[in-house]
Amino acid sequence: MKESVPEPRGLLRWPLLRQIVGRSDGTGREAMSGKTRRLSARTEGAETARSVCPYCGVGCGQVVRHREGRILAVEGDAESPINQGTLCPKGAASHELLTHDRRLTRVLHRAPHAASWTELDLETAVDRVAERIWETRRRSWVAEEDGHPVNHTTAMAHLGGATLDNEENYLIKKLFTAGLGMVAVSNQARI
Repeated sequence: MKESVPEPRGLLRWPLLRQIVGRSDGTGREAMSGKTRRLSARTEGAETARSVCPYCGVGCGQVVRHREGRILAVEGDAESPINQGTLCPKGAASHELLTHDRRLTRVLHRAPHAASWTELDLETAVDRVAERIWETRRRSWVAEEDGHPVNHTTAMAHLGGATLDNEENYLIKKLFTAGLGMVAVSNQARI
């Protein structure tokens, strides 16, 4: 909390005179104006959450400062053994990734040959993706080749994100290979 210091009166309102009277070197509070003394950090009193940078497979730790549902700052986590408080330019810009006024927050769809985008609710969009996956699988399914069972499709592929951990990647591979029969499953971290 900011300390409440009474404003100097008379000639002592001037920082130079306060420095002379106080015999100081001009680097302390006596050199500040009242307005400067009332300033505080924009993150003062904010809540803190620890997170992981979403950009690559390194997994740098981030500290997210927030108040009343608004993100105030994203900084490197000094306690992270990976990045020890530093962030690359992309990680340092992740605050803007979350708060930019042109960030898309709804699902947009552009139908084939259409000139404009239409908005879809999330449930409809997820249902359409699922329908198209199953339709593609049904249409392109290969049960056997050269008399040997293969049970796969080469009409779909999956490229995973590098910020997923080993367990998540394992489950994704199982879903897409055993569940859907995809043979083209890769990950951004490997490329």
